[in-house]
Amino acid sequence: MQAHIGDRVHVHGYTTGSPDLWGEVLEVRGNQGQPPYLVAFNDGHQGLIFPGPDAVIEHTAARR
Repeated sequence: MQAHIGDRVHVHGYTTGSPDLWGEVLEVRGNQGQPPYLVAFNDGHQGLIFPGPDAVIEHTAARR
């Protein structure tokens, strides 16, 4: 998994009824776009994440 600053992270809810989380990558701390990522989420919190199989990176249009 690779991400760049400005990409979006979509973390799917892992149980029925759990809301999905969306966030923007603020920092990439791994080498060559690898995790961990500092992400600002849509619910107002920021966190350092190592995305799992329930997460998808959506690249910004400038990176496509």
